[in-house]
Amino acid sequence: MDILLGLLAVVVILGIAFVMSNDKKNINYFGIGVMLVAQLITTFIMFKTTVGATIINGISWGFNKLIEFGSEGVGFVLGGFAFEEGGAGVFFFNVLLLIIFFATILSVLTYIKVLPFIIKYVGLGLSYITRLPKVESFNAVNSIFFGQSEAIIAIKSQFKHLNNNRLYIVSASAMGSVSASIVGAYIGILPADYVLVALPLNMFSALIVASLIAPVRVPKEEDRVDIQDVSNSKSLFEAMGNGALDGGKIALIVAAMLIAFIASLELVNAIFAGLFNGLTLQETLGYIISPIAILMGIPTAEVLDAGSIMGTKIVTNEFVAMLEFQGMLENVSEKTIGIVTVFLTSFANFSSIGIIAGTVQGIDADKGAKVSGFGFKLLIGATLASMLSGTMAGLFL
Repeated sequence: MDILLGLLAVVVILGIAFVMSNDKKNINYFGIGVMLVAQLITTFIMFKTTVGATIINGISWGFNKLIEFGSEGVGFVLGGFAFEEGGAGVFFFNVLLLIIFFATILSVLTYIKVLPFIIKYVGLGLSYITRLPKVESFNAVNSIFFGQSEAIIAIKSQFKHLNNNRLYIVSASAMGSVSASIVGAYIGILPADYVLVALPLNMFSALIVASLIAPVRVPKEEDRVDIQDVSNSKSLFEAMGNGALDGGKIALIVAAMLIAFIASLELVNAIFAGLFNGLTLQETLGYIISPIAILMGIPTAEVLDAGSIMGTKIVTNEFVAMLEFQGMLENVSEKTIGIVTVFLTSFANFSSIGIIAGTVQGIDADKGAKVSGFGFKLLIGATLASMLSGTMAGLFL
C-alpha cells in the first residue's frame, strides 16, 4: 500500500509540474525517465544493499572525521567557553562555526582543480545520458558543491545564450540543491545518511521538475559550455584564507537569518494565536501540506507534525525547520525522519528567490528582472522537487 501511495505521489507531483509547463510539446520525456530511474537505482542501492550501506557509512565517517578536525579549531579559539547542552551557544559554536572549516576544504579542492574536474565530467556525463544541454547539466552538478550565488556566477559567461526556460532550469537547480560547505552543519542536526542521500536525489529532482515546467531544446551546434574559473586564489594558502573568510561570512549570514526568521516566526505565531484561537502558522501549514505528505509515505499519525516542519522550511529556511525537527526525532518513525530530512535538505524557500534574483541581477539586469518575475513559480517547482526526493526516499524506507 505504501508503495502504491508513493507512486501516486510521484504521478501527482509530476502532474502538477506538467500542468505548469509553458511548452508541453518540447518536454524531454527521455531525460526525465532516465533521471527517475537514476533516482530509484540510487535510493535502492543506498538504502537496500550492503554496498550502499558501506558507501553511506564511509562518507558519513569521512564527514564526522572532518567535523572532529573542525571542532579542534573551534575548541582552540573558544575552549574557555562553557555552554549548556542543547543551548543556542552549542549550536552556533559546534555547528555553524564548522562551516568555516568545510568552506576552507572546498576552496582548496577548487584551487587544486579536483572539484572542477569532477564537476565538469560528471556534468558532461549527465548531459550525455539525459540529453539535457551542457550548461544546465554542469550547473546542476555544480550546485551540489557550491552555494546558489557561486554556482550561478560560474556560468555567467553563458547568460547571453540562456532564454527564459533555460534560465528557469539554472535557477531551479540552484534552489533545489545545497552547498557542500554547509552539509557538515546539517549532519550536526539530522541523520547523516538521509542528508547525504538527499544530495543526488535533489539534483535529479530539480532537473526533472524544471524540465517539465520549462522544457529546453538546444541545437547540437549551440550546445557548448564555457565555465568561469570559480577560484581567484593565486596560491594554496590564499585559497585556504579565502575559504575561511567565505565560511565565516556564511556562518554569520546563517546566524543572522536564524535570528530574524525565528523571531519573525514567533511574532507571526503570536498574531495567529490571537486571531485563530491558539492556532500557529506551523499547524496551519501542516493541515495544508498533509494530503501530499500522506502520499509521500508519512504515517497518518505523524503527518500534521511533519507537514508543519515542511511548511516552516518553505516560509523560513531549512535551518529553522531542521532545528524544530531535531526536537521531534525521538517521537516520530524512521520513515518520517528519512522523508522529512530529504525534503529539508535544499534551498527551496522564499528567501532563496531574492538570493537568486539578486545574483542574476548582478550579472544581467534584464535576466534578473525575469527571474524575479517567475520567482513564485520557481519556488513551487523547487518545492515539488523536494517532495519528489522525499517520496523517492519513502519508497525504500
